[in-house]
Amino acid sequence: MITNRRTLLLSALSLALASTLAFAKDPKELVIGTSAGPYADQIKLGIKPILEKKGYKVKVVEFNDYIQPNFALAEGSLDANAFQHIIYLTKFSTENKLALSELIKVPTAPIAIYSKKHKKLTEVTEGTTVALPNDPTNQARALVLLEQLGWIKLRANYDPIRVSEKDVADNIKKIKLIQLEAAQLPRSLEDTDYSFINGNFALASGLKLTEALAAEKISPNYQNLVAVRTADKGKPWVKDLEAAYRSREFLAVTNKYFAGFSKPNYQQALQSLSK
Repeated sequence: MITNRRTLLLSALSLALASTLAFAKDPKELVIGTSAGPYADQIKLGIKPILEKKGYKVKVVEFNDYIQPNFALAEGSLDANAFQHIIYLTKFSTENKLALSELIKVPTAPIAIYSKKHKKLTEVTEGTTVALPNDPTNQARALVLLEQLGWIKLRANYDPIRVSEKDVADNIKKIKLIQLEAAQLPRSLEDTDYSFINGNFALASGLKLTEALAAEKISPNYQNLVAVRTADKGKPWVKDLEAAYRSREFLAVTNKYFAGFSKPNYQQALQSLSK
């Protein structure tokens, strides 16, 4: 028991020391966590250069899971992160009692339908195989798009955030739905007629978002965002980080390197002013 208590005490002291050092660091040094891929690229190509012109030193830390970035942000190892949408942030921070808040939405790769066997959606026939994600959030997005395409009919008054295959009231085109893990969907194109693929997995597999046969119109619920600690929201560096995303410079980077991404409202407004 003495050893266990000593270990626990040392762990607590280490965590406290790490937290203290994190909060005591130079406010001009920012550490931003993100998932490997396009959201990391957005920061490296667009946000980091803008902040560096203002005198910041920016370090980008890439994660391969969706668990660590929020814990690292809450404990102070990160100043901000960019990888998740508001539904995930709210659920995760509530369940783990983390004081995290949304700062701003970012350009987001949509879930879309791809095919290696068909060039048009009108080629759908009875028995057409359609792969879609098996996780609740992304499956709901795919099903809503399927209804918009007229391939299925969902029950009346369905919840677009929680709808599942059980809510399919009418399989209009008599398609065969196949549920797979989201990461496996790019490979499923070899075997299925059509597959719904998340934007990040599509890009990682070499697909172009502009090659999609149809893409969702992303609702604010599914747009990725920058999260910060709630206590930091009024700090100058947070305002500078938000301003970087709202800038014309970042819009130009988005247009050049992230074709097919769904732009947040502030970028759409800024682009309309440029026309």
